[in-house]
Amino acid sequence: MKCPSCKHNGTRVVDSRPVDDVRAIRRRRECEECSYRFTTFERVEETPLIVVKKEGIREEFSREKILRGLIRACEKRPVSLDQLEQITHEVEREIRALGQAEVSSDLIGEKVMDKLSKVDDVAYVRFASVYRQFKDINVFLDELKDLIKKD
Repeated sequence: MKCPSCKHNGTRVVDSRPVDDVRAIRRRRECEECSYRFTTFERVEETPLIVVKKEGIREEFSREKILRGLIRACEKRPVSLDQLEQITHEVEREIRALGQAEVSSDLIGEKVMDKLSKVDDVAYVRFASVYRQFKDINVFLDELKDLIKKD
């Protein structure tokens, strides 16, 4: 690895530690020539995952979009950001474990709702109302009845 300071092509690893739920390794390196220290990160290169939307449009998977939707659903609710990041991480891990290059947005939404229903009922209903695009109050009431039956 080249030193970013002097461009010498020789560095040694001073320290390594796992980061990001052991999905990456942080390495402290030192240049053998000028002793400049810098940090590098090593990650597994994941294959691109394509989401097929309801209209047939395809776009690259974005964990940030899931997290933003969860944050909106959980506004003014007693749900921590750590819990929302954990849900996002679990959903991504589950859909990547399927081993498919393309996955439907319906599958992602169902997995998010399943996990969110175990964390906060109000946030679940908020997320479901946007995700399922409730057309009228009867559909909304049916969803609430299903939620009550689960409890």
